[in-house]
Amino acid sequence: MTAGELAVLLAVAVLAGVTASLTGFGIGSLLTPLVALRTGMPVAVAAVAIPHAAATALRCWTLRTAIDAGVLRRFGTVSAAGALLGALLQAPLGAQRLTGVLGVLLLLTGAAAITGWNAQLHPRGAAALALGALSGLFGGLAGNQGGVRSAAMLSFSLEARAFVATATATGLLVDAARTPVYLSLHAGDVLLLWRPIGVMLLGVVAGTLLGERVLRRLPTTAFRRAIGTVILLIGASLLV
Repeated sequence: MTAGELAVLLAVAVLAGVTASLTGFGIGSLLTPLVALRTGMPVAVAAVAIPHAAATALRCWTLRTAIDAGVLRRFGTVSAAGALLGALLQAPLGAQRLTGVLGVLLLLTGAAAITGWNAQLHPRGAAALALGALSGLFGGLAGNQGGVRSAAMLSFSLEARAFVATATATGLLVDAARTPVYLSLHAGDVLLLWRPIGVMLLGVVAGTLLGERVLRRLPTTAFRRAIGTVILLIGASLLV
C-alpha cells in the first residue's frame, strides 16, 4: 500500500474503533471491504481479524467487572462454536460468494443501526441460543455478526453496561475461535500485510480509547444512524 492508502486506512481504523466503542459494531464492517479492495475478501477477513481481536480485548478488559458469566457461558460458547464452523467453511465457499455474504450482512447491519429493528426482536431460550450460533457462523464466514448477536442477546434482559460487556466478551470468544483458522489458511498473505495490519491496530486501539473517554458526549443514536448509512452503502456496493 502507498503512504496515502495507509493514511486512509488509519483514518478509517480510528473511526471503526470509535464506532465499535459507541455502538458495538464497526471494525469488521468498515475495514474489511476497504482492505478487500487490495487483497480479495478471504485475505481481508483474516487480516482485519487481528486488529478486531485486539480492540475487542481492550474493550473487554475495561468492562470486565460488568460481564454476566452465566450468559457468557451459554451464549458465548455457542457463538464461538458457530464462528469456528464459519471459519472452516470460508475456503470452500469461495471469494465471490464470501463477498456476497458480507454484502448481505452489511445491509442487515446498516439497516439495524438506522432503524433499530433488531431491538424489537426478543427471542427466548433455544431461539436465542440458535441466533447466537448463527451470529457466530456469520462472524466466522465474513467477519460481521453484530446485528444478529445484539438481537439474540436482548432476550437475557441485561442492564445496559452488562449487555455491552457480555456482548464484547462473546465477541472475544468468537475472535479466539476463528482467528487461528484464518491464520492457518492465509498465513503467508497475512505476513505480507504486516504494515497495513500494524496501521489498523494503531487506529482501532486509538479509536477505542477515544470512543470510551471522549465521544460518549455525542448523541449516540444519531452517530449510530450515520455510521449505519455508510455501512448500508458499502454493503450495497459489494452486491452490485
